[in-house]
Amino acid sequence: MAPAIDTLLFDFGGTLDADGVAWKERFHALYRGEGLDMTAEAFASAFFAADDPLVDALPATAGLAETVHTLAANLEAELGCRARTAKERTDGDRGRRVASRFLSDMSTIFARNRPVLETLGERYRLGVVSNFYGNLEAVCRSSGLAPLFAVMTDSRRVGAEKPDPAIFRAALEALNAAPETTLFIGDSLRRDCEGARRAAMGFIWIAPEDVQAAAAQATGPQSVPAAVTKLPDLLKVLK
Repeated sequence: MAPAIDTLLFDFGGTLDADGVAWKERFHALYRGEGLDMTAEAFASAFFAADDPLVDALPATAGLAETVHTLAANLEAELGCRARTAKERTDGDRGRRVASRFLSDMSTIFARNRPVLETLGERYRLGVVSNFYGNLEAVCRSSGLAPLFAVMTDSRRVGAEKPDPAIFRAALEALNAAPETTLFIGDSLRRDCEGARRAAMGFIWIAPEDVQAAAAQATGPQSVPAAVTKLPDLLKVLK
């Protein structure tokens, strides 16, 4: 008989702030709404070029709004450098609009997810494990989520990134939790699911239905982990 689950660890971006869609894809969708004509592959290159310099550059006290606006400003600079025509360059207002909409969408999801996390916190120890910039705790505080989590494990503070099991072990040790009684909830099969497997933890995948269906078609239904389409569905799964 499997031991009872007593601890839940969550990814941050794409998991707590969206229904299984990563920051890169959400930024791309917002930029498409602004008229940007760029393939997903080309946008990904620009996004990572804007995202990577934020690691260790943002102060540990930087909250969510500062983080998102800084990322958007970096992204605008990258897109400007890659623009093929003068028409594709902007004066910076586009980046501010995108950042504001991104934050507004996150705020809506946080408001929906907060009571779910409060309910789960009555039954489980909760924590966050994220590949982040070094300011995860400040971001969680500014999002109003920090009081719900006993530990917020930031890859830059630990010195290990998912799927390295070391970052999961750091969270488990802080909570005095065992991997066999812990579930990790995340939106990435490569980082979250594989990391949970290496750390000997169970895993629940948050992803849109079409993404789950594509994974099942590509690898077979038997290889797809247990999944939900939004965080509130956990209340049905974790009975």
